[in-house]
Amino acid sequence: MDALFRQTDLSDLAAKVTAGERLSAEEGLRLMRTPYLAALGALANLVRERLHGDRTYYIINRHINYSNICVNGCRFCAFSRREGEEGAYVLSVEECLAKAEAFRGGRVSEFHLVGGCHPALRIEYYEGLLAALHNSYPDVHLQAFTAVEIAHIAQLAGLTVRACLERLRAAGLGSLPGGGAEVFSPRVRQELCPQKLSPDGWLEVMRTAHQLGIRSNATMLYGHIETPQEIVDHLLRLRALQDETGGFLSFIPLAFHPANTKLEGLPGPSAWDELRTLAVSRLLLDNVAHLKVFWIMVGLKVAQVALAFGADDVDGTVAEEKITHAAGAQTPEALSVEELQRLIRDAGRTPVERDTLYRPASLAGGRDHG
Repeated sequence: MDALFRQTDLSDLAAKVTAGERLSAEEGLRLMRTPYLAALGALANLVRERLHGDRTYYIINRHINYSNICVNGCRFCAFSRREGEEGAYVLSVEECLAKAEAFRGGRVSEFHLVGGCHPALRIEYYEGLLAALHNSYPDVHLQAFTAVEIAHIAQLAGLTVRACLERLRAAGLGSLPGGGAEVFSPRVRQELCPQKLSPDGWLEVMRTAHQLGIRSNATMLYGHIETPQEIVDHLLRLRALQDETGGFLSFIPLAFHPANTKLEGLPGPSAWDELRTLAVSRLLLDNVAHLKVFWIMVGLKVAQVALAFGADDVDGTVAEEKITHAAGAQTPEALSVEELQRLIRDAGRTPVERDTLYRPASLAGGRDHG
């Protein structure tokens, strides 16, 4: 491996990473700009295997998108609708329970609930949804509502974010997904999502959640108009909050899909972009234990390669993903446990079933998953 790095511009950074030293913003930018993708991947894989060996995690989960009605109007989003627009919907609590019911007789670890910032739904709806799911499935973890949704729910209820989170936790909230972070760059947000919760607001929701003992994921949407510098800045702001709270479970780079959005003239990220972003994320986020490649967004083949570029998690069974598919994703909306295990094993890794908090359920294989 030393010979590989000597042929690149990464030998000094390889020495730092090997020694477990933290990389700077300037060094992160060098990683983003290096043409030596294989060496970058090898360096990220060094960190991945130091943390996790050949283990690769997956979860048995179900996505429930309770509404696509949203006040924000982000230009990169193909999922959202305005109230009254064709295709707009809100699921009742009973309809959400019917979607969860698909797992009766089987097994599920997590329900993943996200939607738009609806202009009229009140906190009682969200409490009722959580409580109904928690009462029906007391052993299933509820990962629900992005930081953007939390801030919106709190504002409509006239509550502080802390009080809102406390009420939702009492109803059954287990953790927060990482969505809504997009890219923290003011330039990007002004152009793509000026109505959305600010970067400082997103970070403050997560800070508050972590202070309350509510863990979360973190994300970044890439492959649109952001620059390498803006990617590095985003990652370092997440790293700083993780230094402060330790509350992030995993980081998930989200590949932009342009179809059916107001940016559909853009090409979206290439496989090179996807692997580079994953690798740099693994190298800069030295205090976040897990890096997730979301197979829904990058496809199954890139997801397999990503397991040698820093990623140690492929997400899960998902079962009915709507947001990325509204933007033209060609991947399946679900995978079986057996398909996930095969994907991982064919990449030379060992599949490990986990729960939301990354407690291994078993060394996957041979168990009846219903």
